[in-house]
Amino acid sequence: MLPFSFQLRDGDPVSDQVVRAAHHALASGELREGDLFPSVRALAQELKISPTTAHKVLQQLKDLGFLVSRPGIGMVVRAPQLPSLEQRLSLMEPAARRFLDEARSLHLTADDLEPLLRRLRDPNR
Repeated sequence: MLPFSFQLRDGDPVSDQVVRAAHHALASGELREGDLFPSVRALAQELKISPTTAHKVLQQLKDLGFLVSRPGIGMVVRAPQLPSLEQRLSLMEPAARRFLDEARSLHLTADDLEPLLRRLRDPNR
């Protein structure tokens, strides 16, 4: 069982979706440092993805510093320092592209979107 929840969506590579979901789960506290992370086999079975894709997910999370391999234990979550701005923006890029594509399809401009973004950023205003 995954130590965090999310739903796969069409359009983005599965590995990118899982990496983003793990990042968000760590940021929100749903996933904590020291938690066990599923093995390649368990991840592949749980998400019904190929072992190759599951391996890619684990490798990306290790490369980002979110996972560390502990001999005899398996993959363990590590709370790395905040990723660089470039890494954080790359995690947001697919969602931003979908948002902008939808806005374009509705003939909305950046000026049209600004009040919406402000309202979403500060919902109590």
